[in-house]
Formats: sequence, structure tokens, C-alpha cells
Amino acid sequence: MNVVVLGVGMHPWGKWGRPFLEYGVAAARAALGDAGVAWTDVEFVVGADTIRNGYPGFVAGASYAQALGWSGARIASCYAACASGAQAVDIARTRILAGLCDVALVVGADSTPKGFFKPVGGDRPDDPDWLRFRLLGATNPAYFGLYARRRMAVHGSTPADFAAVKVKNSRAGSLNPMARYRKPVTAEEVLASPLVADPLRLMDICATSDGGAAVVLASESYARRRGLRAPVRLAAVSTVTPTFPSTILELPNFATDSRVAAPAPERPFRAAIAHAAYEEAGVGPEDVSLAEVYDLSTALELDWMEDVGLCPPGEAAKLLHDGETGLGGRIPVNPSGGLASFGEAIPAQAIAQLCELTTQLRGEAGDRQVPVARVGLAANQGLFGHGSALIVTT
Repeated sequence: MNVVVLGVGMHPWGKWGRPFLEYGVAAARAALGDAGVAWTDVEFVVGADTIRNGYPGFVAGASYAQALGWSGARIASCYAACASGAQAVDIARTRILAGLCDVALVVGADSTPKGFFKPVGGDRPDDPDWLRFRLLGATNPAYFGLYARRRMAVHGSTPADFAAVKVKNSRAGSLNPMARYRKPVTAEEVLASPLVADPLRLMDICATSDGGAAVVLASESYARRRGLRAPVRLAAVSTVTPTFPSTILELPNFATDSRVAAPAPERPFRAAIAHAAYEEAGVGPEDVSLAEVYDLSTALELDWMEDVGLCPPGEAAKLLHDGETGLGGRIPVNPSGGLASFGEAIPAQAIAQLCELTTQLRGEAGDRQVPVARVGLAANQGLFGHGSALIVTT
């Protein structure tokens, strides 16, 4: 049995100042309309949780089901930080594969505070996330800066390389009506923007945004009964955890696991996330037509390109400067515009990636269309060992 993406929908990213439920419901209705499915036909709803929006955010599945109108559908809610959307998709996919339902709706949306993220309120000295803010002053941008410095030391990357990522993504974002930032920028503008976390400047780091995304998943037999003969298939969802010992620092745990008692794993965490998805889908990096990767910062996009196997370690900048990862290139990376153009709306991010991959594989992406797109990969990760990778195929 295969699971197909029957419909996709989004609410534009921005700073709208409205409740997150409005964004999620708008995205859900758009996805249902795209799928040609009535809300009352949905058998299972999964909500990706948001921890900043009170009790409704913690029980997002129920919140969306109530807002759309109680219908008796079964529900689930999940939180996995930035991997929340992918885990929500995986829950729905698993239920369909188990034969427990034919149609599922997955929704994620967020309303974010002004500025960069801060720890959830209260004093929690046993919470590593709280500790890294309060004891180390390690905000998210500070952590992104450490990763950028590591890349510069290990691979010789430069601020000009990082700026080129932003230039590429801003061009793609300018063509995406759902993106928050739709103005192309120059490398000079990036390099002249305020320094935030050395070596990263303001334009190197993604914003925090409001937004929503939703997908309707279905069994392939259901899609055939509805006359859909060439659906986009959800070929893999990877939610693997790290393997001991972890030899690369991961937020919020700054200490590495010991290699005294055990050899390093075959693959670091991020590479393992993508590898598991490739294995499940029966494809490899060489088959990928386009990739949506987690550009929390410009430097991290370069890391992810290598982690998912698009090029050997240290060669991402060359691929970028050769134009191969831009629109019209051999392997476009973040043709949606990425987080550089959207910003973070945490529960919606992985779902939005799936929306972009589906739109591309359908050939409906307009001016940012990747020609002959057959295999799409999306990858990101969440705090505390939450892996996230999706592969879709035609």
C-alpha cells in the first residue's frame, strides 16, 4: 500500500498578529479544497503542536478539529520542536498504512513573538533548553554562529559563501506568494546587515514568523477511486534519533558523548536522518530532483547539502557558486525560498516543505518550477534528537 499526498494548502507567512488557529484552519481548508475532499470525509486529524499559544496549542489536533467543526474524526497531537510537522505526517501516514483510515488531514501553524525565540516561561533548572539560555546565554542565533564558525574552520567557508546562499534563496522567495520576504537581495546587502552572532549577520539568520501549512494524505486505493491516476507518493518519512556517541555538538546539549567507550557511529545525526529516508524510499541522493533543507542560517544550508548527500563534505559552496543549487540548476535547493524567505513557524515548517515538494512534482510551481521533478527530499531536525526527512516521488 502507498500513501499519496492528495491535497496541500498554506496560509502566507508573515507577522499577522492573529491566533494560530486562524492560520491552521485557512491552510486546512485550502488543502481540503485542493484535494477535493469534504471536511466531513476526513477520518483522522493530526495537529503539530505549538508551545507558545496556550492550551489550544498543546492539543492542536483537537483545536483544529473543533475549529473546523466537530465531525467525530479521530485525532492526535504531537510536538517534536522543528520536526513536529514531519512527525505529525508520520503519524497520519502510519495510520493509513495500517489500514485504519483512508483519509487524514495534517495541520501545523504558529503565532510567534517579536524577535528571536526565548525559553518557555518559568524557572526550570532541570530543563537543558532553559539552562542553555540562562546559564550560557546561548540563544538560537548564537548556536547558529557556532556552527558557522565550525564550517569556516573545517571547510574554509567564508561570509561571502553564506551571503550567496541568502541571495539564491531570496530570488526563489520573490517568486513564492506564500513567502514573507519577497524582495531579492544582493550579497553586498547581506554583508552590510548588522552582525548578530559572529560570523552571521541579520540577513544570514531566519526570522520568526506566523504561518500555517496543511496536507491531506490518503491511501492510493482511495485516490484511484477518486480518479487520481498519477498522484504524488509519500515514499518515506524518517524520524530517527542520534546514535551514541554524538561527536558533533547539538543544541541544546553542548557536551559531546564520550568516544572513549564506543567508536564514532558510521554517520553523524543529520546524515543518518537522510540516509534512513533514502533506504525506505529505495532511492539515493543521485535520484533527487530538488531538496528543501533547513536553512535556519545560511551556513546551515551548506551543511545540510552535504549531510543529505548532494555533494561530498566541504563541496557545498562550490555547488552553490556553480549555480547548481539555484533555480534552473541541476539540483535546486530550497526552491520555495527556504526559511530565509519564510522565517520559522515551527509546527508548520516540515509540512510546508512537503507542500513545496508536492507542488513541484505536480508541475504547478510556476516561475520557480523545477523541470522534470520526479523525486523530492525535505530535511530538518528538532531539538532533543528529533530527526525529520521526507521523500516524495511521482
